[in-house]
Amino acid sequence: MTMPSSRFLYSLILTGHLGTLILLVAWYSWLAPSEYFPVSLVLLVLVLPLFAPLRGLLHRRRYTIAWSCFLALLYFTHGVVEAYVSETARHLGLLEVVFSSLWFLAAMAYVRTTAA
Repeated sequence: MTMPSSRFLYSLILTGHLGTLILLVAWYSWLAPSEYFPVSLVLLVLVLPLFAPLRGLLHRRRYTIAWSCFLALLYFTHGVVEAYVSETARHLGLLEVVFSSLWFLAAMAYVRTTAA
């Protein structure tokens, strides 16, 4: 079985990462804002960490792509918890699971295929 090309995997990484970012901004700003916390605090805690690996991801740095997998797992966990706990936002939690899984799996495959 052949691995997909690194270009295709890279596009999946960006789709997963930017999809997670856009989803969280839309989710907590417009679609289903938190009833208990201010929008600015939620966005600061959930969205700000996604900007940490953004420059490295955009420049295809293998090291950044590799460690961003840990960040993807945190968002995967957040999506699973939200899908389980919140009946009204279940579909948003599952969408976050899809985006973070895509990001994680594509990043792992990219690091493996581009190994020196």
